[in-house]
Amino acid sequence: MGKQLKTVGLVSVGFVAGVLLSLQISAMAEKENRAGLPVEELRTFAEVFNAIKQGYVEPVEDKKLITNAISGMLSNLDPHSSYLDADSFKELQVGTQGEFGGLGIEVGMEDGFVKVVSPIEDTPAYRAGLKAGDLIVKLDDTPVKGLTLSDAVKRMRGKPKTPITLTVVRKGEQKPLVITLTREVIKVQSVKSKLLDGAYGYVRITQFQENTGPSLVKHLNDLYKQAKLKGLILDLRNDPGGLLNGAVGVAGAFLPPKALVVSTNGRLADSKHEFRAVTEDYARSAKEDYLQGLNPEVKKVPMVVLVNGGSASASEIVAGALQDHKRAVVMGTQTFGKGSVQTVLPLPNNTAIKLTTARYYTPSGRSIQAKGIVPDIEVEESANGGNGRDHLLREADLEHHLNNDKDSGAAKDSALKPAKDLKDNGKTKGKSKEEDDKLDMQPPVEPASKDDYQVNQAVNLLKGLQIMQNRQ
Repeated sequence: MGKQLKTVGLVSVGFVAGVLLSLQISAMAEKENRAGLPVEELRTFAEVFNAIKQGYVEPVEDKKLITNAISGMLSNLDPHSSYLDADSFKELQVGTQGEFGGLGIEVGMEDGFVKVVSPIEDTPAYRAGLKAGDLIVKLDDTPVKGLTLSDAVKRMRGKPKTPITLTVVRKGEQKPLVITLTREVIKVQSVKSKLLDGAYGYVRITQFQENTGPSLVKHLNDLYKQAKLKGLILDLRNDPGGLLNGAVGVAGAFLPPKALVVSTNGRLADSKHEFRAVTEDYARSAKEDYLQGLNPEVKKVPMVVLVNGGSASASEIVAGALQDHKRAVVMGTQTFGKGSVQTVLPLPNNTAIKLTTARYYTPSGRSIQAKGIVPDIEVEESANGGNGRDHLLREADLEHHLNNDKDSGAAKDSALKPAKDLKDNGKTKGKSKEEDDKLDMQPPVEPASKDDYQVNQAVNLLKGLQIMQNRQ
């Protein structure tokens, strides 16, 4: 599908997608006896290194060769282990903190140009009048054509109070627009909320960051100040994940104290752990126990959790925990299937490695790896079924993905089926290429708007549950 929009974002940091992070420094080498070094393999490595140094067509720096070797060693383990150079490590920290210098627009790539998906309110882009659908064709004096989306994002980010000039092509305008913006510190809003039909709360989490838990509490309390809620929708659609303690805190907001949220299991002792709805598992300290101030009605209100193929990692932890404890009805489409934990291990020179150290499991012991969460009620994105956006690649489609250790070796084949069933030679099942392309060109539906079919169905379900409750 040539015009399928690949969204990254200056707002929700794209490279964090699908990664559950545990930002703790583990002294792994000290916790496990070092195995003997493979002398023969290292000798082969040295010979290859020497051959490149002597015979490659152009001189190559030692640092570059070593860095590439480390990167290859990690990237061939699984899709989520990787080497982080200084820039990538900084970007990762920015993504989890939810704050960076930028313009305030969520962007994608279409036909080689950067396309504005959405300007964020009260940001430089919003105030300058950038609109959804605008095509950015030049950044300062650099044409966008030929750049990757990641390269374009890096150019638009930068130190606050520095200028950048965008050349924008807008439908209906005869000439390109030249707009100069000044970068500001953009704070990513990971939690959003609104009141629906006067009595139904809607909370959307776009990414699990350091401040997600406290922000969720504030939004929930604000909703209860507006009305006594008859039902609550937690929207985790297209939430790529983020920090583990954030997921535990979010689940803990709706579960009884000390309830099991998720467990992890790996080779090292500190990778075997049960995370519960207790302060030490979601807050930095007892003084920062943000759930203490939560309205207690939140734990009893009827609840629906919305998920889709873009819900990954931390999102799946929350959905799985609420599903296993029968606290909420999970609605939508099957999730991504990212069931592994990555630990970030800092290295010298402000670099780091991101290493997969464990699998995680729902309270009932289910492994989500390469399978995902299956909704209690399957509801496609539109009344006509899937609209072409939910047949994205899932974990099971990624090269070198970890198998599901709970499926006795059958996980790989069975896990592929949900994603493959939605495909038909690159097209949405049952639709022509023309219909498929037309669907891809349609702008994304604003979450919780009147056109959001899944949210509307969630409200209808909550109303039905309310009627049943009143009859009891």
